[in-house]
Amino acid sequence: MPFCHSCGAEVNEKAVVCVKCGVALSPAGAGGQVGPVSDKEWLVALLLCIFLGGFGIHRFYTGHIGIGVVQLLTLGGCGIWTLIDLIMIITGGLKDAQGRALKKS
Repeated sequence: MPFCHSCGAEVNEKAVVCVKCGVALSPAGAGGQVGPVSDKEWLVALLLCIFLGGFGIHRFYTGHIGIGVVQLLTLGGCGIWTLIDLIMIITGGLKDAQGRALKKS
């Protein structure tokens, strides 16, 4: 059973809108992903990456402790890794340690 990308509630596979929170669901056929949502906020991860990305703090926040330590020791891969993570956060490609999408509220 799929889940709402906003509140995490179970939704019908053919649902267009989540009955719990009212958010529009992405159609699975259109490349959208409906699945479990992290308790970690998208905006917090974005701001941490922008201001403290060289220290990997956004990776610690999302639960990726090992990658966070490597980024801390290499100053975010001399900024390159931080830039890649920034793009991944903006596009929604960065997930938490359990593989769940970051919550956008």
